Amino acid sequence: MRQYPHLYIDGRWTEPIEPRETELVDPTREEAFARVAMGGAADAERAVAAARRAFESFSTASVAERIALIDRIIDVYESHADEFSELIAREVGIPISNRAQVTGPAEHMRVARDLLREYPFESRIGGAIVRREPIGVCALISPWNWPVQTGVIKLIYGLAAGCTIVAKPSLNSAASGALMAQVLHEAGVPAGVFNLVNGTGREVGDTLSRHPDVDLISFTGSTAAGKQVGAAAAGTVKRVSLELGGKSANIVLPDADLERAARWNIQRCFFNAGQSCHAPARMLVHESQIEQVVPFLVDEARRYRLGDPLEGSTTMGPVVSAAQFKSIKDLIQTGINEGARLVTGGLERPEGLDQGYFIQPTVFTGVTPEMTIAREEIFGPVLSVLSYRDEEHALRIANDSPYGLGGYVFGSDRTNARRVANGLRAGRVSYNGAPTDSYTPMGGYKQSGIGRSMGRFGLEEYLEIKSVYGFEDEAQALPTLFG
Repeated sequence: MRQYPHLYIDGRWTEPIEPRETELVDPTREEAFARVAMGGAADAERAVAAARRAFESFSTASVAERIALIDRIIDVYESHADEFSELIAREVGIPISNRAQVTGPAEHMRVARDLLREYPFESRIGGAIVRREPIGVCALISPWNWPVQTGVIKLIYGLAAGCTIVAKPSLNSAASGALMAQVLHEAGVPAGVFNLVNGTGREVGDTLSRHPDVDLISFTGSTAAGKQVGAAAAGTVKRVSLELGGKSANIVLPDADLERAARWNIQRCFFNAGQSCHAPARMLVHESQIEQVVPFLVDEARRYRLGDPLEGSTTMGPVVSAAQFKSIKDLIQTGINEGARLVTGGLERPEGLDQGYFIQPTVFTGVTPEMTIAREEIFGPVLSVLSYRDEEHALRIANDSPYGLGGYVFGSDRTNARRVANGLRAGRVSYNGAPTDSYTPMGGYKQSGIGRSMGRFGLEEYLEIKSVYGFEDEAQALPTLFG
């Protein structure tokens, strides 16, 4: 049994004030493999106090000093890459073949570092100086489905801005959170600049959300939990950044390459066992072409090799927990009960896997917009295929959702496809499976969140804006913000 008995506060590994632990369950073997320390409200208070003390000096660190710090973090992180890969396979079932989970964080660190080299922290409008300054102490609450990357995106832009941090990873991925704290410690992050407190949302998360000395709270998770964070934070009028749920639609236009669209949709939807907020979990196909796409969907879904995530040949591991396993199975049953047509997958365990929280890659057709599986975020390897009559109908279906995180369009007429893409009410839209760019903003419309992460927009989440007047001569040497 691995042991992670400490929190990380004020540059030191320390035991919780009230000694408590929780077990991490390996979702492949359905048995505990690690024990981690559980902090409480008093530990969160300690961490915020340490971050507040450290902010006074770290907020004045030069850009060159922050760049050098990020370079050290990158070097140390990459020396632990294999350890991260093995650890997230054990704690959340992500296959070691999924290298993006480990290489992605380093890429985001480099983007933040490179942005620092050219970002204008001072600019001018007319004769006034406009300064961007670190917002202060930031509480970062990250999820388990991207256990390293989501937390890294938050903390690296916070550090780049000159902020200090209290991080609370998901309890499902607390071991990789502890390893990330070790990386920052080895990289020489000054005491108090980064702090780690494991714990429940009800105790640690709520304390951080309400704390008057926390200036920003960044939360990634479910929409229901995000609403609670926002309500708790309102009492101290702190900045809130939320990346929440999604039920993204992929509109496949009649002139699209149907095989390409179908295979890509399965690959993107079932990546990470479907545990991704941006997953295109609704595929919208013209009513005359449904039967043409089904064979491609079924064939691609059946290509996954389910098994032990520690084996290099595995392409889909288990879902994260018994609770998630039950939730997904219940929603598959609901789809069947409501009359959707199951074309592959279903409720049975995958062949040869009698242990572990494994869900078969599952595809439904005949799904209508009012069905539960078309509206609720399933967060598992389940695709709902809906039909539409024309493009106006497709956009109406796609946008008839409380969510607006991602959107996708496939088609051959670029002008028409762009018009459809512009009509999607979502924070990120991709045409014909185009990859995303780490310099561009990520975030959602509607109940998918508030604010943006990554790139310049992500850095600015952690910056306050100050206008300074009376220094007209000095302002002339600065870049112009507006014409």
